[in-house]
Amino acid sequence: MPRAVYVLAVGIFAMVTSEFVVAGLMPQMADGLDATIPQIGYLITTFAVAMAVGGPFLTVALMKLRPKPALLIIFAIFMAGNLLAATATTYGVMMAARIITGIASQAFFGVAISVCSALTRDEIRGRAIAVAMNGLMLGTLLGLPMATFIGGNMGWRAAFWAITVLTLIAAAATMVGVPRLERPGSSGENFRSAVQVFKKARLWLVLSTSTFIIGATFSAFSYFNPILTDLSGFSEKTVPILLIAYGAATVIGNNIVGRLADRRTVSVQAVGLGLNVLFLAGFALWADISVAAVALMMGIGLVGVTMNPAMATRVQRTGNPGPLVNTVHSSFITLGIIIGSSVGGIFVDNYGLRSPLRLGAGLAVMGLVSLLPELSRRSSTAAASPTAPASAADADIPVAAKAREEVY
Repeated sequence: MPRAVYVLAVGIFAMVTSEFVVAGLMPQMADGLDATIPQIGYLITTFAVAMAVGGPFLTVALMKLRPKPALLIIFAIFMAGNLLAATATTYGVMMAARIITGIASQAFFGVAISVCSALTRDEIRGRAIAVAMNGLMLGTLLGLPMATFIGGNMGWRAAFWAITVLTLIAAAATMVGVPRLERPGSSGENFRSAVQVFKKARLWLVLSTSTFIIGATFSAFSYFNPILTDLSGFSEKTVPILLIAYGAATVIGNNIVGRLADRRTVSVQAVGLGLNVLFLAGFALWADISVAAVALMMGIGLVGVTMNPAMATRVQRTGNPGPLVNTVHSSFITLGIIIGSSVGGIFVDNYGLRSPLRLGAGLAVMGLVSLLPELSRRSSTAAASPTAPASAADADIPVAAKAREEVY
């Protein structure tokens, strides 16, 4: 595994820590910015919307550059946003800071995953993406508690200053550890080639699967705290420990999926979605039984966001490994977060705390439905030729290799 893949994980860790930091410091930030708790909550939604909408535009703007300079420019924009957040004296300035960091974060994900693909052989691409995406899992496991601890003891601004320092470290590591990658052809040719792939109807279906997978998970994750305290009977002091255990489960699941994603791309997603339906539905039924609630929450951690390596591998094989495809894919993932958290909130207000878990199960079922054409195609291919690849996605490996050569 190239050293650069681990370096990119550090950058993703910084981005994810910044994304989640507001969730752990809502009361302090509300006091410091003379805002209400719901207004601080809007900062989380704004970050997600900025990622989904603005990230692809920044990626397009950077397409004329080689990947390494593009990553460093994104770091500079991201750091500027965090500096603005650390020094913000009004709610409006903080909102602007969240928009800047959200746009930069999404573009970084797209370019970083593309670099992972360019640096690794096709048969270990899923593993490489899993290594890089450990930055996401560790952001949940360590980054959020770290930022919350710093902000709680030294003031909420200190948390943003800490993220700024972490960003500097990640940028320096990228400068040293990520090799120079050439970008063949003119920027106009690259842009036309990057946009052309979105004419594939199949690509949009693949992207929608990712939205359903993440939406199903975040409809539950967004409300773990009140569910565990109000329904499962855990104290508020115990919940952070349970969330750390959930984060550990995501790290384990991410690495398992990374090992399987290259050769069993579609099968991994189908099994993961099927299990998540069971875990989410079971959690909705038995949320008031503490042991069952913890076990089912761990199950969601193992098969939820951990599908990222399989999701990214499938998208790249259907489209190409280029930065724009990966950034748009990240936007569809972010759309899932927005749907899961916002619609889940509406369900909570109208139907109670079990309802977002039922919503998640329904979204997971929709994800399974979106896989049916691919599974049907694989069955037809296997029936027509006994020597066909084990997975429909495997048949796309040569195409993916050709696409990678065209992008880099």
